[in-house]
Amino acid sequence: MNFKSRSYKLELLDGDNIPFEDIHQNMKELDFINTWLGGHGITLQGFKKLIANKTPITICEIGCGGGDNLAYLKRWCLKKGIQLNCIGIDIKQECLAVAKTNLIFEKNDQWVCSDYAFHQFVEKPDIIFSSLFCHHFTNTQIVDQLNWMKENASIGFFINDLHRNVFAYYSIKTLTTLFSKSYLVKNDAALSVARGFVKLEWKNLLKIANIANPTIQWKWAFRHLIIYKNNE
Repeated sequence: MNFKSRSYKLELLDGDNIPFEDIHQNMKELDFINTWLGGHGITLQGFKKLIANKTPITICEIGCGGGDNLAYLKRWCLKKGIQLNCIGIDIKQECLAVAKTNLIFEKNDQWVCSDYAFHQFVEKPDIIFSSLFCHHFTNTQIVDQLNWMKENASIGFFINDLHRNVFAYYSIKTLTTLFSKSYLVKNDAALSVARGFVKLEWKNLLKIANIANPTIQWKWAFRHLIIYKNNE
């Protein structure tokens, strides 16, 4: 495996016609991994950097999968007395079906089955974010994605995604081989790391997209948190 450049090998989850029970198992294991390796905590850090004292607040996650990130933020907001309205966008109906089973969500929360780029908001959400989503795209597509998030978020956006690193690759490969019950996770977890980014690549992508004054922070375990706040 060459870690000098990103892998563009497709993940199994990028395929079509995956059985619902396989999607469900994959989502459960990703939630577990995000909880115990700090992924949800990084998402919360990005959220807290942008909300200030605003409430209610509307947040949109693109590539929301089974909704575990939004559920984590919703639980935190409930404890803090913050009204959080959630919008989850995902191209796979099976993933949204998993999200809709989570009782933490309310009637005013929205689930959109669509390519995020084709969705038009009636009213812009305050914050847009993605988690473990960007590495599914080419660099050119990511530049378009950065511009879309900037144009459609009234406060700003943040990204939580993987740092391409040899130690991270072989660590998650070993852990999922030993403990995962999902063939999707066994195949895709390490491949996701190989498809991830180093900090210089993020700097270049943000520069090409003309995103002014973003912050890029390295986070354990092998993640990058990118935050952009709209100053207009």
